[in-house]
Amino acid sequence: MNEAPSPQPTPPITPEVAPIPRKAADAEGLRPNIIGMNRAELGAAAVSAGAAERQAKMRADQMWRWLYGRGARGFEEMTDLAKGFRADLAALFDIRRPEISSRQISNDGTRKYLLRIDGGHEVEAVYIPEEDRGTLCVSSQVGCTLTCPFCHTGTQKLVRNLSAAEIVGQVLVCRDDLGEWPDAGAKAGPAQEKRLLSNIVMMGMGEPLYNFDGVRDGLKIIMDHEGLSLSRRRITLSTSGVVPAMQRAGEEIGCLLAISLHAVNDELRDVLVPINRKWPLKDLMQACRDYPRLSNAERITFEYVMLKGVNDSDADARALVKLISGIPAKINLIPFNPWPGAPYECSDWARIEAFAEIVNRAGYASPVRTPRGRDIFAACGQLKSATERGRREKVGL
Repeated sequence: MNEAPSPQPTPPITPEVAPIPRKAADAEGLRPNIIGMNRAELGAAAVSAGAAERQAKMRADQMWRWLYGRGARGFEEMTDLAKGFRADLAALFDIRRPEISSRQISNDGTRKYLLRIDGGHEVEAVYIPEEDRGTLCVSSQVGCTLTCPFCHTGTQKLVRNLSAAEIVGQVLVCRDDLGEWPDAGAKAGPAQEKRLLSNIVMMGMGEPLYNFDGVRDGLKIIMDHEGLSLSRRRITLSTSGVVPAMQRAGEEIGCLLAISLHAVNDELRDVLVPINRKWPLKDLMQACRDYPRLSNAERITFEYVMLKGVNDSDADARALVKLISGIPAKINLIPFNPWPGAPYECSDWARIEAFAEIVNRAGYASPVRTPRGRDIFAACGQLKSATERGRREKVGL
């Protein structure tokens, strides 16, 4: 008599939908946050809550649209999911945004948010409305490690990197505040003639390329076409010059690039932007020339803060033109925004105009950035939260 066939082993669950291990709440009583998860991780979360493996992708897509197309703040809002499944998700996971500790509105309409994140730390984000766009300045770290002496944030010690959830959460909080989610019954998504929040600049607290994974993963969610759907060409990442990560940023993120330059020779830049001691101007300029996607249509922006008697001479302007020669670029001239105890003054307006004229004559656009939100310390270089220095976590490229 033939032996009964051996039972076939159960096919393994693929990594894309392997359930997330059930974990007890952390020390703060917080469950894992599904904000910031990519689609594969959302599928795994669905399997953890009891969804069939074959349904993981569908459930992930449903949750994605609710989170980033409609701004859902709770699982109970996800009405195309079964009620019991929603309850199981809520028992295992949170939908957690940063909390607004304070919101200030400038005389010019700029909004500054002080946001409390996990661990009780605080970061700032700034929304700047303009006639043709609305830009959110997003933070990437609590504090900063670069110690640029003209920047208020640089006086706050680094505490930790922000997670992808905390980076995306700044966008969600701003859209909440602006009331920019579809009404009930309206089609979800960004198909609006004019968006209040249309642009992102990674120019808030911290050095984005020292938090590469968190920034990349957060921006990929922000750029996803079925959710917040901000084009990569409406997102600008500003770095002080973390040269080894610049190529990766172009390849893995693909957004526009801005360089916090501020000086045209290594001697001065070593003082104003101390990271220059590690990656001097020669290396930085070569990394700019090698940046993926660089073209006349996608120019690099060089940011240059105007400091009276420090970097604002005609000779500095001519040296700047020579330094960036051959790089498709524009120059943002930034009047220095004062803060308590600042060691610098802003260049006189006539000096800024003379500097801009030299750069313009050389063929480079050199708009002078209009200071926004100075009255609430929301302008460029003025951000600093009240968070005390915590246990410093390891950060790297």
